[in-house]
Amino acid sequence: SLVNRVVSHLVQAIRGKDSFFSSIERYSAGSYYERVKISEPNEFDIMLVMPVPRIQLDESDDTGAYYYVSFKRSPKERGWLKFLEEDGKLSAFKMLDTLREIIKQEVKNIKDVEVTVARKKAGSPAITLQIKNPPSEISMDIILTLEAQHSWPLSTQSGLKIEQWLGKKVRRDLRLESLYLVAKQNKREKVLRGNTWRLSFSHIEKRMINNHGNSKTCCESDGPKCCRKGCLKLLKYLLEQLKMKYPKELEKFSSYHVKTAFLHSCVTWPNDSDWHLGHLDDCFQQCLGFFVDSLQKSQLTHFFIPQYNLFSLEDKAKHHFLSRKISHELNNGFPVFHE
Repeated sequence: SLVNRVVSHLVQAIRGKDSFFSSIERYSAGSYYERVKISEPNEFDIMLVMPVPRIQLDESDDTGAYYYVSFKRSPKERGWLKFLEEDGKLSAFKMLDTLREIIKQEVKNIKDVEVTVARKKAGSPAITLQIKNPPSEISMDIILTLEAQHSWPLSTQSGLKIEQWLGKKVRRDLRLESLYLVAKQNKREKVLRGNTWRLSFSHIEKRMINNHGNSKTCCESDGPKCCRKGCLKLLKYLLEQLKMKYPKELEKFSSYHVKTAFLHSCVTWPNDSDWHLGHLDDCFQQCLGFFVDSLQKSQLTHFFIPQYNLFSLEDKAKHHFLSRKISHELNNGFPVFHE
């Protein structure tokens, strides 16, 4: 309720402060909203979604995930023009900066809650807020997101291989959903200008995780229960605990890596009978086996963009470090869970 109060206040203020942002909407993503959070709900991801008129996408590298955004024709809403570079590209950096300034001014006006804006993290697409909530603190990531009525790019054509798991029709329907782009700097750019956008599928992931059954009644009130979400919770929790133990060695890993491994596992074992509620232990170890295998090969394919490897080859030593730590946990009954 605290997070909702802060977000509602901010959204109203942002819409009022700059008419350009008047159509911004909140969308809640991440583990809390997928109902797969295990420990204290102290981290929240809030996407501020901005509908964008007809755009053109140009790939900024060979991952198929990062794009330059420009307009097909001059937008009716003149406000967009102040965020364009000389070459007509929409600057993620300028938009994010404007939003950050509005938020920085506005948190001072939030009564009876202490909210501060964290320092910028280089290359991060998020504006991070700390909310004092004694005895602890809540961290909230605000992510600027463009929503385009645009067909999914070519790089996604052979991704989302869910035909055996969720069915062809579901895949077709999901691919008709809007395209989301988040303001994310592409580190591979030769000159870092901050005008790249990265595809985001948070809204699709949330739908798949919340409607995860091969049969349509899986985990419904009177349907058979499965352990898919239980597995995902444990995978995230394991990584969380290991990251707390080895923050420096594991800083490159995020919960998105285990979520991707989990989605691939759902495709590898598509039937509800593969995820029987009573077999949580075996299913968790199966998912972990898939993840460890990916770490050892330094190859984790993006679930929606098959040409994009989420593991960078120059981090091989880090992948092997994590794979050793997970194998140690697996072979010793997960001591990190009891620490």
